[in-house]
This record gives sequence, structure tokens and C-alpha cells, in this order.
Amino acid sequence: MNIGEAAQASGVSAKMIRYYEEIGLITPAARTGNNYRTYGGDQVHVLRFIKRARSLGFSLEETQALLKLWQDRSRESAAVKDIATTHVDDLERRIAEMQGMVKTLKHLAHCCGGNDRPDCPILDDLAGSASPAHTD
Repeated sequence: MNIGEAAQASGVSAKMIRYYEEIGLITPAARTGNNYRTYGGDQVHVLRFIKRARSLGFSLEETQALLKLWQDRSRESAAVKDIATTHVDDLERRIAEMQGMVKTLKHLAHCCGGNDRPDCPILDDLAGSASPAHTD
């Protein structure tokens, strides 16, 4: 199949397929006599694997490591679990940071009069002060 068909079958855009080839995440596709890329079912399966890993928030580096482990039938599942649990820890840390941002922004929005006056605790907080911005 050509790159458009591989993109449709895998759910990965043609642009991303080219990028994954460029960075070495996937093996470059075979080329026809007129230099078109051709893909087989195995390559589409790899692209689906990558798409799923990326949809779970794994970085390109983590995805590459998982892909290598997936392709290595002699792997130990502990290595896969280590990558996954490290990723879960990172996600939980980022969620906690985002919850803190939500709490702060809700508080600032509550403190803002939202009226026709220029006083704005949101902008004051962003500026790192409780007073209006000064220009010199």
C-alpha cells in the first residue's frame, strides 16, 4: 500500500509517518521504481503500536524503547513495566501540578470583580505584585 493508504489503515498521518522514518523510529519503507513508498501489514501494525503509545502520552523516546521491547521476543516484562510505571508517576505529578493551577486560577477569578474597573487580581498575580504595573 502507498503512504496514504498506510496512513488511513494505521490512523497515523502521512506527515507523521515520514517524520517517524526521518528520526529512525520506524524503518524507511521500500520504494517502487517511481520512488513511491510502499508499506505492508507489519509496518501498519507498527504504526498502530506507535499511535497507541503516543495516545497514552508516552514520549518519542519512551515509544521507541517500548517498540524495541515489543519487537524483542526475549524481553523481560519488567523492563516494560518500569517504563509504564515511570510514565504513570510522571502523569500523576503533572495532574497534581495542573490541579494546583486550576485551584489558583479559580481563586484569582473569584477575587476578580469582572467589572469596568481596571483592578485585576489575575493580572496582578501574573505580574508578581499586588499593585498595578509600572513603566519607566
